[in-house]
Order: sequence, then structure tokens, then C-alpha cells
Amino acid sequence: MYDTIIIGAGMSGLAAGIRLAHFGQRVAILERHYTIGGLNSFYRLRGRNYDVGLHALTNITPKGTKRGPLARLLRQLRFSWDDFDISPQNGSQIAFPQARLSFSNDFELLRSEVARVFPAQADRFDKMVSQIVDYDDLTDEHQQLSARQVLSEYLTEPLLVEMLFCPLMFYGSAREHDMDWGQFCIMFRSIFLEGLGRPYAGVRLILKLLVKKYRALGGELKLRAGVKRIVTDATSDGTHHVVGVELEGGEVLETRRVLSSAGWCETMRLCDDGQPVVSRASGQLSFCEAIATLDVPPSHFDYHQTITFFNDSPQFHWKKPTEQMCDVRSGVICSPDNFDYDRPLADEGTMRVTVLADQDQWLPLGDEEYQVAKHRWWDRIMASAVRFVPDFRSRIIETDMFTPGTIVRYTGHDNGAVYGAPDKQLNGTTHLDNLFICGTDQGFVGIVGSIISGISMANMHCLRE
Repeated sequence: MYDTIIIGAGMSGLAAGIRLAHFGQRVAILERHYTIGGLNSFYRLRGRNYDVGLHALTNITPKGTKRGPLARLLRQLRFSWDDFDISPQNGSQIAFPQARLSFSNDFELLRSEVARVFPAQADRFDKMVSQIVDYDDLTDEHQQLSARQVLSEYLTEPLLVEMLFCPLMFYGSAREHDMDWGQFCIMFRSIFLEGLGRPYAGVRLILKLLVKKYRALGGELKLRAGVKRIVTDATSDGTHHVVGVELEGGEVLETRRVLSSAGWCETMRLCDDGQPVVSRASGQLSFCEAIATLDVPPSHFDYHQTITFFNDSPQFHWKKPTEQMCDVRSGVICSPDNFDYDRPLADEGTMRVTVLADQDQWLPLGDEEYQVAKHRWWDRIMASAVRFVPDFRSRIIETDMFTPGTIVRYTGHDNGAVYGAPDKQLNGTTHLDNLFICGTDQGFVGIVGSIISGISMANMHCLRE
């Protein structure tokens, strides 16, 4: 009998497992895949290491900071700042044809850039920022507010609004066209007010630290252990209660509670109680990412930006690209080389370009069609990127690419939706009194957000009896 079974060995599941095992619970994390991390994982291909998912950690505050998500994460999981070996970004930019805004981990840079490019908006921008600083946390009320509507009360320059939305939506919006005001505030603080950083060894360092600590505390991690169903039993008052899970191989594990990071819709389909639950739409926003390994670091051709968020028109379009397999009008260009490391990363370089993709066109493809589509769209994605950064294509020595199919394979998310369903379950509860969710569909996104979600839901629902 387990105290808690956790579905999914992504960031939120691993963090929850550490938290519970630290307090002596018998915990098992079940992962249907052969590796950990979900979308935020890593692999090795033709002698080179690749990260999947991670561009940068958000919420990066200076060493010794006592407040904020990163400080909370380190404190709750008993890690030190030095364990993660984080280096801050060199500096990033939002690039539209009409204007560019630079930003770094010093918020004053973005503030001065807004005043320089949009002088008539400077005071309005400061008032908006004051409101965001005062914002406390996700609530149902904030979830129901439209960020576009709230911003219209502060900013009167449409281009500035679109430029602010571009990075925040790419890094954390499951909703088309708009964001919830609460999510906008979270992402604004995590990217602009706090900042971006990266462990020297990439995402593999974070995952290895999490797994090592979890196992040292006595937690069990079962790979290739997909959950077929969540087993329930009727109680005396006619309600249902989770009593265990059945694995795809037929084994049944008994437990007092289940914490699932599989996603809301995905978790509800596992329940065998037959009871009506709150239905909600699956997410529709998925990505393709084209990866290029270069024979030199980007600094060799005078490119020093850590991340470039680009868009090729005054209006930023954030919706599923049904007319094409990918939407190359906008995207994210990340160079893992361009962080302020205290030692050289490598003699080679990397450029990663991420764009929106239509999973309905990618997922049905057969193997041959899939490979042809990858080659064609890899070229188109890179051609789109070099409109906004120096043309690095002559320096490419190796390529790879992931698609919505890759995301489905590693995460199991419906539609390959990176940020899950648009409607979040902020308190993590379900129709069953001992089944809870954490991770993307609870309400926090990104690596730090996912880890905080696992910690918060473990504290709230699994450590209070």
C-alpha cells in the first residue's frame, strides 16, 4: 500500500515525490515512457547531447534572494543555489519589423527600452507594472479576466501590447488569442521582473538532481509503467474513492491517494468510476522546433542574444495554424550558448527555432510522409528565423527537429498541447476526494512553474491528513 502514487515523472511529479518522501510517505512515481522529464527531457544523437523543451529557466533571481518561486523551490526541496549551477542570460529581444525591445535580468533595461521606443507609453507602462507587482497569486477571479482587456486600460499603443504578448504567450499561454490576466502577471514577473537563466549542463542536470534526491529519500520510480486506469470503489454514502491504479501490464497497485501530472482530460479518462465530471476542452497549441548545430558559437558571427522572440507584422497571431502545418510568421530563436557562463560551453554552437504547429496535420502522417514534412518545414522554419538574426545556415553541421508527434510521445498530452488545456484547475482537486492533479493543467507552466506546482499540490493535498 502506497501513501501516494504519482502519475508522470516530469518536473512536477518528481518535485511532488521529493516533498512527500521527505516526510516519510511511501511514494511511487509511475512513468509510461522509458525516460524521465516529459517534454523537458534530453537525448543523445550521433554523439551530441540535446535538450528537449528547455530554452531557459524563468524566475531567475540573484543568489541569496529569499523570496520568489526559485527561492521557494530550493528551500522546499532542500537544494542550494549552487546545486543548479545557473548562469543568467546575456540578454534577449522582442523583434517586430516596426521595433525591437531588448531585455535582460535587470528590469530597468526593458523599462528604458519601452520609454525609448514608445515614449508616450512610459508612464502607462509603469502603472501597469505596479499593478503586476502588487498581484499576489492565481485565483479563479484572475483566471476569468482577459489580459487584453486589462492591458487596454493601461496601454494605448497596440504595437507595444502585441510585443509584450509575444514572449509571454510563447512561454506560457494555453489559450488562443489571449491570456488570463493571472497567467499574464505570472509570466510577466517570471520573464521580465525576475529573468532567464540556464544550468551549465542543461535540463539533464535538473532531472538528475531531482531523481537522485527522490531515490535517496526512499521514493520508487517505475519506468515503462503506464497507468491503464485509476481504480475506484464506492463508499457508504454512494460517492467513489480511489483505491489504486491498474498498470498497462495488468498489475494493480493500492494507494491512499493519486496525484496526476498527466493533464486534466487525460486523467479523467483514466477514472473507472463512471461518474460525470467537469468537461473541458483539450489544448490546441502545439509546436515544432528546428535545431541546428553549428561549427562555431553564435558569438563568432556577432550574435549574442540569448533569445529572440520574433513576429513579422504589427499584430501577433497566437492560434492553431490550420492553413499550414507550421506558422512561421512568428517564433522563438534560442541559443543555449548565449548565457553568461563562467566557463566555455563548447567549440560548437546551437540555434533552436520554435514555431506554432498544427497537430491535426502532423499526427496522421506515415513514416515516409513524416520525414519529408520534417525536412521541408525545417528549411522553412530556419528561413523564417534568419530574417531577424544573422544568417547562420552556412555554419550548420548537424540538424534535428521535434514536432507535435514528439510531444505526444513524451508527454501523452492530447493534441501535443505543450501548455495543456486552456481552463486550469487551480486548486488541483477533482470529483474524487483523493485524486488530485499537478503540473500544466493545474495552472503553472515552465520548469520552475511545474516544480512549484508539484510542491504546492503535495503540500496542500497529500501532507494534510
